[in-house]
Amino acid sequence: MKLIDHAETVVIVTAANLEPGHPDAVNGRRLCDEITRRGEGGTYRRAVLVSDIDWFETDLLDGAPTISIGGPGANAVTGRLAGELKAVWTDADRVIIQARLDAGAPLVALWGMDRHATAEAVEAFTSRGWLDEFLEKCWRFPTGNLA
Repeated sequence: MKLIDHAETVVIVTAANLEPGHPDAVNGRRLCDEITRRGEGGTYRRAVLVSDIDWFETDLLDGAPTISIGGPGANAVTGRLAGELKAVWTDADRVIIQARLDAGAPLVALWGMDRHATAEAVEAFTSRGWLDEFLEKCWRFPTGNLA
């Protein structure tokens, strides 16, 4: 059984060692729920929430659209992506949104200098239109003749 579709299923990554109720985990779940809601019941138009350890150890997740939440010191996926992705928005060098949306599977890192700043990054990503752009890249419809 196919669990994810690399063209449509979004992988949201948080650190593996978060305590229950940690803002990164809460924001990861909220973002996961929002993406799944926007998928309007499409089989693969949804998000899955995984740990950074799972992301590195599960070949199935390789190449899927990914949003990593949490700073490079806490989330190993953000640590890897931080050097590869360009900053698309910062707020006083405290809140950072990094992204690659123009080639390959979309990749995003949302983080800040502390857990509150990371929560601000997630909120800005959702409310300022970057989530919309991200999902447009993931959920394109085929063009051309269908007959």
